[in-house]
Amino acid sequence: MNPRPVRIAIANDYDLVVAGITAVLAPYGDRVEVVEMAAGVPVASEVDLVLYDTFSQLQGDAVELDDVVVHSGSRIVVFSWTTDVDLVRRSVSAGAVGYLTKAITGPDLVEALERIHRGEQVLSLGGVSESAAEVLGRWPGDTDGLSPREAEVLALICQGLTNDDITKRAFIAMNTVKTHIRSLYRKIGVTSRSQAVRWGLERGFAPDHTRVVSPTASGTPRG
Repeated sequence: MNPRPVRIAIANDYDLVVAGITAVLAPYGDRVEVVEMAAGVPVASEVDLVLYDTFSQLQGDAVELDDVVVHSGSRIVVFSWTTDVDLVRRSVSAGAVGYLTKAITGPDLVEALERIHRGEQVLSLGGVSESAAEVLGRWPGDTDGLSPREAEVLALICQGLTNDDITKRAFIAMNTVKTHIRSLYRKIGVTSRSQAVRWGLERGFAPDHTRVVSPTASGTPRG
């Protein structure tokens, strides 16, 4: 008898991000079952793992687990571009049971989730070059040529964060933030922060608040 799939939920504040990861995992439904997609709301389903995508979200020990899940028994796996050793350790100390880099292939993501479900601690440590990595899923602004990091910076700008705030939220240096801003301004054809915010809000950069529970999800209880 084959073991049942690992039941997971995917959490982020953007429908597009959540749907993008779901699409990546879809071919592996016999191994990983996406039970719930939560954007801007806590995960309500009892699942084995919650894959917490950090696109424009709090990270490390700043994450309040009660804001991510309803059921305290749900275990959180962080999914992030930022793999700074200190940040990974802070995430684990805050309660994360795994920390995975977005510089991972679909098959490797599935394998990592299975290993974590079996009780292993899988952690991504060290720097990641976005330009050299496979990009999983989708993000706001991808069809307009924005890289994941540029899109994340724009999302944070649309949330009203200053450049200094962005360095702390995204764990990148001030010069890197400024480089991303110059690049994304050029790509979207704006010259000011207010123009960038207006452009972003018209194109899906406002956080969503939705929950989708798979109608085909099995009723197998977590455990």
